[in-house]
Amino acid sequence: MRIGGFLPLSLCDYPGRVAAVVFTRGCNFRCPFCHNGHLLDAAAAPDDPAADDVLARLAELATRLQGVVVSGGEPTLQPALADFLRRIRGLRLAIKLDTNGSRPDVLAALLAARLLDFVAMDLKAPWPRYPELSGTACDVAALKRSVALIAGSGLPHQFRTTRVTPLLSDADCEAITRQVPGGSPHVFQAFRPEQALDPRLRPGL
Repeated sequence: MRIGGFLPLSLCDYPGRVAAVVFTRGCNFRCPFCHNGHLLDAAAAPDDPAADDVLARLAELATRLQGVVVSGGEPTLQPALADFLRRIRGLRLAIKLDTNGSRPDVLAALLAARLLDFVAMDLKAPWPRYPELSGTACDVAALKRSVALIAGSGLPHQFRTTRVTPLLSDADCEAITRQVPGGSPHVFQAFRPEQALDPRLRPGL
């Protein structure tokens, strides 16, 4: 389990819960508006926390936390993800997964194993524009399957879109909204240009 960062306390990453956030390394997308560009590389950095150390810290904090968010990067790329979530489950903490939805088979296995309590999936763009907004060729059918899995899971969930004004038009945003299954929550998030992966999206450049 390659962990690129750990936030021991967050009041905004898990709706309705006080949570810690674990950031995994590596992502298969290269979204130009990404604000976690330092996590895209799967290779470990010298100051990355070890998984065992993070779990030990979570055990220390367990009585003050209500959940753990596993974010990234893209967590479903981690071969040890299910085992890591089982160890969090042993601490009696609720688990929220943040995902780009690119690996529905992994998502289906985690759901079947009852290792998730909340799932948030990013919807980057209208389906025809996904390669452009994700920065890579991607399997749109796989993304659609993840949307269906999440919407049909019976779990609390959320679809979310970073509204990047230079890249997404009003018509694009309307198209994204239509991609969300009926009854599923969807929110637009503010774009943080100062942290964008693509320097052309940063202010003053």
